[in-house]
Amino acid sequence: MLRSGCLAMAGWPFFKMFPRSGRLYRVTWSDWRMGNLTSSHGALSSTACVQFVQEVVAQNCVVIFSKTSCPYCRMAKNVFNEIGAAYKVIELDQHDDGRRLQEALAQMTGARTVPRVFINGNCIGGGSDTKQLYQQGKLLPLIEQCTPCCAAAGSEGSGSGEFKSAK
Repeated sequence: MLRSGCLAMAGWPFFKMFPRSGRLYRVTWSDWRMGNLTSSHGALSSTACVQFVQEVVAQNCVVIFSKTSCPYCRMAKNVFNEIGAAYKVIELDQHDDGRRLQEALAQMTGARTVPRVFINGNCIGGGSDTKQLYQQGKLLPLIEQCTPCCAAAGSEGSGSGEFKSAK
């Protein structure tokens, strides 16, 4: 059953009803996966948010769920910028469903704080954890283990998600 501003999760492709027009629009999976699906009303259910996070993480080697004003988020991004690793960033404070996505991340990782940093499908923690792994020499090996599907996927904002060594 479709409600105004909600996604039907029963099958593919997704359909979205826009409240003002009352029209039903088809949204392809690639639109959903690439972060192009937006709504002025925060349309994603908690299940859809978990699925969105899982898909973004599965399709990108490095993903940072961030907020633009967070110093720990900047710390994590700076580490990846310093080593020359591309990453996909989802700025929760600029995403229509940012609050729901953050709740989904809390359910999935056990922590509600940002950033939530994922490498090769695994959450490594936040900004301090990322910096510590880098200082211990453990971050680069994690990135170098990224699966080919992650390296080939497109990325929003910072690059392809592919690690390119600065050697």
